[in-house]
Amino acid sequence: MATSKSSTTSAKKTHASGIPTPADVQDAFIKPLKGMAERLQNLPLAGAAGAIVESGRKDLQALMQANEKSYQGLQAVVQRQTEMLKTSIHEWQGTVKGMSSGADPREGLAKLDAMGKAAFKQALDDIRELSEMAAKSQADAFTVVRNRIRDNVDEVSKLLQTTRK
Repeated sequence: MATSKSSTTSAKKTHASGIPTPADVQDAFIKPLKGMAERLQNLPLAGAAGAIVESGRKDLQALMQANEKSYQGLQAVVQRQTEMLKTSIHEWQGTVKGMSSGADPREGLAKLDAMGKAAFKQALDDIRELSEMAAKSQADAFTVVRNRIRDNVDEVSKLLQTTRK
């Protein structure tokens, strides 16, 4: 029997070569799990479940708000594009009417050339304006999501601090 006892004792220690025994490895894995299990048992489930549900509701609300901001931004961009297109059409119509009134063809071509250059510059300005509008809209939507993520981190931190006490 004495031999059996000494072999059991040596199983809990490391081998002579310094390699941990299976019992040591098992203890290394089980100890942290036991501590986590104890913390989970002490977690007030009703409060945690309510906090999780509330957090999910806030997540959905933030997502809806971000989508609304994106949609409103898209509507504003489309409305502005429509206004720009109408303005361009009216300007071109005015130029074409001015050219067909029997004026000197060279004058008409010069006006058309000037208007083409102005239209190109205006198109670049319009593209810049529309891209700025779209970027602002997306930045606003992202701010809503970023704030919600920050709130989520704070809520989880508070929940974990409550369980540690």
